[in-house]
Amino acid sequence: MGLLAILLLAGCRAGGPFPLGRETPAPDLDRGVALVESPEVISFYERASFFYGRLARRRFNSLATYRDEVLRDFFRSEEAYADYYADLASRLYEAHFERSRPTSLEVLEFALEGPGKASVTTRIVGRNGLPLRFWKVELDRVDRWERIDGTWWVVPGKL
Repeated sequence: MGLLAILLLAGCRAGGPFPLGRETPAPDLDRGVALVESPEVISFYERASFFYGRLARRRFNSLATYRDEVLRDFFRSEEAYADYYADLASRLYEAHFERSRPTSLEVLEFALEGPGKASVTTRIVGRNGLPLRFWKVELDRVDRWERIDGTWWVVPGKL
């Protein structure tokens, strides 16, 4: 299981031609690709991937999502979970996500910022909930993670 190549989004594009028939440029191997074998980093990647997979396609103005015990297990306290959830639900509402429900969630970058600290950049996409607006809405966000007592936790910002 020594996989994990954190290469996410350093400007390289995988597969296929560009519009107008141009070929995909070769990736810049000086940036964005790092083979990682550290168990701590691999555990972060696996835990964060599971968390964001669980967030995708959920309604955030719903008690069922708020009461999800699996999501709560990624936060050190009930208050931290409530802060994160309130912030995310509020931002989805402000971005006019139809029914506060994303249709997709894409992890753009896993970034290690130092010992026991990381961030994850995501793009959340959904239908526009405003009348007569047929285009999609997007929300980019950065979540902070910290490793405390051997476990990676989501650390919400202050509200």
